[in-house]
Amino acid sequence: MPTLCHFEIPADDIDKIRMFYADLFGWKIEKNDLESEYWIFTTTKLDGGEGVSGAIEKRHSPQHHITCNFCVQSVDEYSAKVQELGGKVFIPKSAVPGIGYYAYCLDPEGNYFVIWETDKSAK
Repeated sequence: MPTLCHFEIPADDIDKIRMFYADLFGWKIEKNDLESEYWIFTTTKLDGGEGVSGAIEKRHSPQHHITCNFCVQSVDEYSAKVQELGGKVFIPKSAVPGIGYYAYCLDPEGNYFVIWETDKSAK
């Protein structure tokens, strides 16, 4: 079943925001080898178990806000569902080579989110 699997926090000053969340929540935030302005962390549940993964990334525009990523079995299938249900796909299926596929969407209220499909054969 699709579920929230990752979220991204945009920042103009990445170092400032990394320190803020590291100090606030105790997150260990590490630079991603694939992208220069992308820092990965994993949250921890209140019971100590592993929580949802996240990232801090360079803000792309003033309208860039925290983004929820939902894992799905097929970006193609869920892109069609988004549109059938009155949403929009504004960045169509795109690959992160060797990792998976994503598409940026808007719900009927204009909230944006990402659908993500893990696929190590993505090109």
